[in-house]
Amino acid sequence: MFRALSTGALGMSAQQRSVDNVANNLANVNTTGYKRTSIAFQDMFYENVASSRHGASGSRPSNDGPSLQIGHGSRPVATIRNFMQGPVEESGSALDIAINGSGFFQVEMPDGSIAYTRDGNFSRDSTGLMVNNSGLPLADMIEIPMEAVGIDISQSGVVTAQLAGSGGQIDLGQIELAKFVNPSGLNAMGDNLFGETESSGMPFYGNPGSEGFGLLRQGYLEQSNVDIVNEMVKLIEAQRAYETNSKVVQTAEDMMQVTNSIKR
Repeated sequence: MFRALSTGALGMSAQQRSVDNVANNLANVNTTGYKRTSIAFQDMFYENVASSRHGASGSRPSNDGPSLQIGHGSRPVATIRNFMQGPVEESGSALDIAINGSGFFQVEMPDGSIAYTRDGNFSRDSTGLMVNNSGLPLADMIEIPMEAVGIDISQSGVVTAQLAGSGGQIDLGQIELAKFVNPSGLNAMGDNLFGETESSGMPFYGNPGSEGFGLLRQGYLEQSNVDIVNEMVKLIEAQRAYETNSKVVQTAEDMMQVTNSIKR
């Protein structure tokens, strides 16, 4: 009975983590480029319990029955991020870019390291560089001149600008994307950024539209891939599982009360 108490409590704790994860997904339903996550659970260790074919009475051995394995509950072991393409919506801004397919934009962190993102909500800072919402510049260092009256970003990542009073366009640079063998192993850093880890592997680079990289769409943004209906179903499942585990704890408590009342 004491085992049931701890097992039920661990089940409640695990389902609480599941609800926490669903809450985070729902909170980010409008976050640009957000990728939903799910919790992976694992059963805990098992205890071998000896049993008898003849019950507890008599002088026959009490361990001559089949071996019983009683588990000790479950625990959350990993967060799995789903990098499925999110819906793409038109924003109307010339510096907004959506990746239609695989790949990440690269932005330079203040310490010089590189972070990766699917958020293509870029703007021009006071120095002319293309930066994200946090002011981090694209690693490609695309600089837009003050005289630019029009920006064109091709599907293959070539950035050109038309200058005031000029009939032609000038080349501003090439946006290069990064990919990983195991993107699920990336470390979520917040601010729509991911960091490379040993699990994700080293990044490899390429131009949009080449070697399996997605194409760019200027004037569009990739939305969150959170499916509200699916998350609500998960929320109900977690609530039911939490409720059932609480009944296990309550049942174990009731059985202990019955056992104690026998002594009276």
